[in-house]
Amino acid sequence: MLLKRIGYYLIGVSIGAIAVSYIWKHKNASFDYGMDARTLKTIRIKKRLYSNEALQTLQNKQLDTTVISKILRNADVDFKKGKPRQKPCAEYYVTGKESLKYISLYISRCDSTATIEKVIIE
Repeated sequence: MLLKRIGYYLIGVSIGAIAVSYIWKHKNASFDYGMDARTLKTIRIKKRLYSNEALQTLQNKQLDTTVISKILRNADVDFKKGKPRQKPCAEYYVTGKESLKYISLYISRCDSTATIEKVIIE
């Protein structure tokens, strides 16, 4: 009897998980619960500015701002190299993943803007 109940429970949970997954996938919901994901999301939604130094580096290395956007979608935030608790503008050190892991960004995030201060290419 207990085995039967567990079986029904697992079937119900499986069907429910598939339904929820299907619905959320079509709603373009994001699950930004980790520290890196929340930080990157707050940087992405703010007005993005570039310092002269960052623009110069992008121009010298023949990169465009779409590379920056790709990094801000999928990156690692090194909280030790930045100053995340600094007021009024927190500073973050962000490193790209996979094919963009050789590019790092130093970003200053204020209330309404996120400024790419430095683009570091290793």
